[in-house]
Amino acid sequence: MSAATTSDLTLPSDVLKQIAAAPHRLMFFIGAANVLCAMTWWMLWLVSARWSPASLHPSEVPAGWMHAIVMQYQVLPSFMFGFLLTVFPRWMNQPALTKWHYVPVGVGLFGGQIATMCSLIAGAPLLKVGALLTFTGWLIGTVLLWRLVYRDGAKTWHAVSCAFALSFGLLGLALYGIFLSHFDARLMFTAIKLGSVVVLLPIYFTVCHRMIPFFATSALPGYSAPRPLWSLAAVWAGALLHVLLELRHGYAWLWVADVPLFAVTAYLLNMWWPRKRKMPPLLSVLMIGFTWLPIAFALYSLQSIWFATTGDFVLGRAPAHALFIGFFASLLVAMVTRVTQGHSGRPLVLGKVAGFAFVVVQLCAVVRIVAEIAADSLAWQSVAAIFWLIAFLPWVLRSLWIYATPRADGKPG
Repeated sequence: MSAATTSDLTLPSDVLKQIAAAPHRLMFFIGAANVLCAMTWWMLWLVSARWSPASLHPSEVPAGWMHAIVMQYQVLPSFMFGFLLTVFPRWMNQPALTKWHYVPVGVGLFGGQIATMCSLIAGAPLLKVGALLTFTGWLIGTVLLWRLVYRDGAKTWHAVSCAFALSFGLLGLALYGIFLSHFDARLMFTAIKLGSVVVLLPIYFTVCHRMIPFFATSALPGYSAPRPLWSLAAVWAGALLHVLLELRHGYAWLWVADVPLFAVTAYLLNMWWPRKRKMPPLLSVLMIGFTWLPIAFALYSLQSIWFATTGDFVLGRAPAHALFIGFFASLLVAMVTRVTQGHSGRPLVLGKVAGFAFVVVQLCAVVRIVAEIAADSLAWQSVAAIFWLIAFLPWVLRSLWIYATPRADGKPG
């Protein structure tokens, strides 16, 4: 056998070892692949629903529900677990996790995503398999992180906050799995609301609360900003009250939770934003991404007050998508780019690819919000989905290449 042939045979193994060399590499690789896979399906479904509804195959589970499940419990959590499995040991001065710890998490989440997407695209009865694999990967990851919290004596509040949110994710996934057997819409409704408000929101906010001041201090000499723990508790209280009201369909009273959430997040944004200092682009996108959080709660508050006075649900899901696309997707690009650059031995700069992705995500968020009040909502939603793919395709391809190749500085990891 020739040397070239031998190299060709060993290359895939070498690439897999490189991808699995660190938890952020593996989980970010999975998340990046999931981003394109999940949104390509959703874009095709939206386009078909708007311009060729006869081509849609009937499904027992509404496509919108599955879109929410896939994004909240499979796509974004891959990135979250990659980050948390990397930083938890550092936050608590404990040994780094090994492949034996984090590879099963990745296998579960990626296997769950593949099985779910195969079922959605080809109609194969694999939704239950996807739910089971996702739950298994999530459970392993959550147990690992809770073990670190336990060893730390629960002294690191940011870690405790994230671990609690992941535990709510297990509850949401369990309800989704039960739904697939009993088809009780209340189970799916609860799973979706838990995923957005008491899983993703607290984790994203907790990471911002800890990391944005840290990143800003690293980038701006002399910068200083506090991280008041009371604000972490306040956001948790507001999130729990918000989800409780949503589950009780108390939309006229959501403002009771959302006005304080707006106030707290706007206060932090004002306190963290550097005064009379030129921010490097990598810090600017973090600040701009966080800006979407008070915007989202302002829209939630306005919607609730308007509904209480007129009975009209005037903004539809615009507040939710200010949160999902504006906050979650913007911070996804900003935070993952920052971690990817730093942990691959590259300069801590935003770069043209990530900068392009971030700008187009802002357009995607605005278009998706407008879609809720536009005359042809499905057409606008389709455009927003296309913007998402335009934003993420080059960013994902570059990221996948980085995760599959050695560090630029030659160091391990």
